[in-house]
Formats: sequence, structure tokens, C-alpha cells
Amino acid sequence: MNKPVKQGYSKLLKDIGELLVQGRKTAMRAVNKILVETYWEIGKHIVEYEQQGTEKAEYGSQLLNRLAKDLRQRYGKGFSKSNIYMMRQFYLKYPKFQTLSGKLNWSIYCELLSVSDDLARSFYEQQCIRENWSVRELKRQINSSLFERVALSKDKNGVLKISRQGLTIEEPEDIVKDPYVFEFLDFPERENYSEQDLENQLTNKLANFPLELGKGFAFIGRQYRITLNNTHYYVDLVFYHHILKCFVLVDLKQGKVDHQDIGQMNLYLNYFKAEENTENDNEPIGIVLAAHKDEILVEYALGGISNKLFVSKYQLYLPDKEMLRKELRVLLGSKG
Repeated sequence: MNKPVKQGYSKLLKDIGELLVQGRKTAMRAVNKILVETYWEIGKHIVEYEQQGTEKAEYGSQLLNRLAKDLRQRYGKGFSKSNIYMMRQFYLKYPKFQTLSGKLNWSIYCELLSVSDDLARSFYEQQCIRENWSVRELKRQINSSLFERVALSKDKNGVLKISRQGLTIEEPEDIVKDPYVFEFLDFPERENYSEQDLENQLTNKLANFPLELGKGFAFIGRQYRITLNNTHYYVDLVFYHHILKCFVLVDLKQGKVDHQDIGQMNLYLNYFKAEENTENDNEPIGIVLAAHKDEILVEYALGGISNKLFVSKYQLYLPDKEMLRKELRVLLGSKG
């Protein structure tokens, strides 16, 4: 016959469980830190050996081939030629061990090493630390050229700042990208789709949508109804931004944005400011997302509007990275 469970046993079991979970997390962080340090040291030894002789650093060099074979025989898996090459690159890109972050594991650093541009790599590294990105999330942001898309909305000093510090959200402009990339919707190329299709897919894939929007967004609802003089209007998507402490209204347009779309969003913002905001809320932000936009029309349509209203493009497929890089080089005044 089982003895009755004493009062407080459930709490005891819960407390032990929490200790185990925390202990395992701490152990994993310690293992990751040691692993990163060890691989950095291996890279350092390889580079120093190369510098003492005539051994070249190419990926297919005999040194890497020989090391991979001998290390696998002595120490087992984990020492393929590509892994050893990454360890060597790790030391070359981060020659000062003090600059490494204890918050990033080896898999994250391997993905960062795939970014050839130093400014971009620094940006992604800082964002990984700030946002606690997984490897999957980091890959997605690199593939969608997040750095270039954010950087092109800044001046030269702004680009250099975000490359060193990552993206800090302090002003409404900091949450706006141009273009937004919705490749995760998996729309087949050249297929006809409506604004309703786009909205449905975005809300169906809310797990991916906030990753593109950025940090701080909480989904409030879709087709948010506004009623004025018995006339109903509907905001496509409404979010609340916890960092900026304000509503963010998003309207989707399948084709080109026109002045009426901007005027309608301005109406929504005025309504939210007067009817939905509470005492602690900042002014709402409006983003009109369109497949195409006429820069001159947008400039004139936004002229004189005091509300925080932005017009950006969206695209359903990954951007042309080289084109974005060329635009960024022009902004930075680089000839490379």
C-alpha cells in the first residue's frame, strides 16, 4: 500500500525540476564556451604554423587534408576538412579572443563566418546577441539581406553605428524596412494573388511574420474595424509595439500605392490617436506596404502629414543581394 503524499511534495518536485533545467542550461553554456575557445585556439595554431613556413591557406591545401585525416583517426568525428577550415577562418576573422561573445555557440559563429563583409558580419553578430537568434533565424536574416535593407535607410554614420552596435529601436524609423521580404509565404512565382491572399498567408504564418517585422511586435488583430458616421473601415493588420509603446497599423496593397492609400492610413492614425490610445501610449505608427511605390508620389503625398506614416515595398522572393550591396557601397562611398 502506497503511503499518502505529504503536503508540499508537488512544490518539492517542481523546485527540483527547475534546478535540473537551469543546471543543464548552465552546463550547456559552459560546454559551448569551452568549445568556442578550443576551436579558436586550434585556428590560431594552424595560422601560426602556416606563418612559420610556406604553407598556403587555401581551402584545398595539403595541410588541411592531412590534418583532417590525422585528427579524425586520433579523435573521431568533428574534424572534417571543412570544419578545420572554419576553425582557421574563425581565428583570422576574430584574432582577439576578447572580442568573442560567450552568448554565441560554435554553430552561430560558423554561420557568421559565411558573411564575407566585415560590417555585415558585425551587425549580424550584434543582432544574434540582442535577439537571441537561433541558427535557423540567423540564416533567414542573412539570406534576406537584413543588414543591407536596414543600412540603406540610414546615412553613412548610421550604417557604421548599426554595424558596431546592432539595431537599437528608439525611434519609429527604426522598425521600418524597405523592402520587407515575405519569402516564407511560399507564393509560387508569377502566380496571381490578391490582398486577401497576402493577408491570409501572413496571419497563417504569424510565427515567421514577427521575425521579419523585428523585435517588440505583438499581434492584436486583422481587419480591425473602425466606424465613423455609420461607415465601417478596416485596418488590415494591427500590432502593438512594446518597446516604442504604441500601436502599429499595417495596410497591404497588391499593386502600386497611391495618395488615397496614404490618406486612408492617415485617417486610421488619427482615429487610433483619439479613440484607441490610452494615457501611456505614444502616437501610433502607420505602415502602408505595397508591391510597388512611386518615390516622388509618396514624397508629395506624405508632405504636411504630422503622423508617423511610412510607405514601404514588400516582395515575395529573396532580394538580389548583389544589387543591395552595390547600393550600399555607393552610400558608403566605397569603390570596392
